[in-house]
Amino acid sequence: MSKNLKQPKVTVVGAGNVGATTAQRIAEQNIANVVLVDVAAGIATGKALDLSEAAPVELHDRSIIGGADYNATKDSDVVVITAGIARKPGMSRDDLLKTNANIVGSVAKEALKYSPDATFIVVSNPLDVMTYLTKQVTGLPANRVIGMAGVLDSARMRFFIAEALNVSVQDVTAFVLGGHGDSMVPLARYSSVAGIPLTDLLPAEKIEAINKRTREGGIEIVNHLQTGSAFYAPASSSAEMVEAIVRDRKRVLPCCAYLNGEYGLKDIYVGVPVKLGAGGVEQIMEIKLTESEKAELQKSADDVKANMDKLNQLMSASV
Repeated sequence: MSKNLKQPKVTVVGAGNVGATTAQRIAEQNIANVVLVDVAAGIATGKALDLSEAAPVELHDRSIIGGADYNATKDSDVVVITAGIARKPGMSRDDLLKTNANIVGSVAKEALKYSPDATFIVVSNPLDVMTYLTKQVTGLPANRVIGMAGVLDSARMRFFIAEALNVSVQDVTAFVLGGHGDSMVPLARYSSVAGIPLTDLLPAEKIEAINKRTREGGIEIVNHLQTGSAFYAPASSSAEMVEAIVRDRKRVLPCCAYLNGEYGLKDIYVGVPVKLGAGGVEQIMEIKLTESEKAELQKSADDVKANMDKLNQLMSASV
């Protein structure tokens, strides 16, 4: 009987470190079958085969195939876009804008041809703008185009809190709003350890140090690696979002979502808490913010909007 049941299928575009590790997480957590696509067919095919050969050890029967042909991606439930160049030391996410806009726009349109009903998760940087671009080029409704940022940024903050307090990460919750960049908004008021507010556990200066490290979490890793950027935590964060969608979990997660008046912001992608399920973003969760928090979120949104304007200028110039 199980053979007649449709197995969930996820396409991961980009077989670099983030894409290949995302494919690994999805398969080994038994979330879905995976198609790994890359312009370098041999890399996608080789990594898919390597992951498949690990299956007997990892004890899963998920299909993992790779290549450059989008035919294999047909009827995917979710498409995860990781394609693009990674940051290098001294490079901001904004520096990636033009190069990655061309790559992301192209692969998004190609994936849509074969999976018109899929939900798209964008991981490529600069993330908020690439998510906006994906919505523009695919014409998909906003609930089916989501950026992976808040889950990652919140995970980083959760780790830093757990490290500071010497407690298990399992007991730590944290929320980070805003754009995936230097002006993101870590919210200490909505962060806690086993329900105890973070503000009751750490002094303000230590909380601010955690906030700063959270904002700089990506570049801290880039500076250590020198030749690449983070991929384990981004892959885990992407897999968590995929799992929420394909299993209709109704998870409340901070994601890069399209706002159309929520939080006083309109026609912009920015990180906010959402309910994530089979319908993609099924609800934007509006939480109460203080005036200073609102101002920080507005500043972050303004930074995203500035990059969106740059993108629109680039797109107009290329027409």
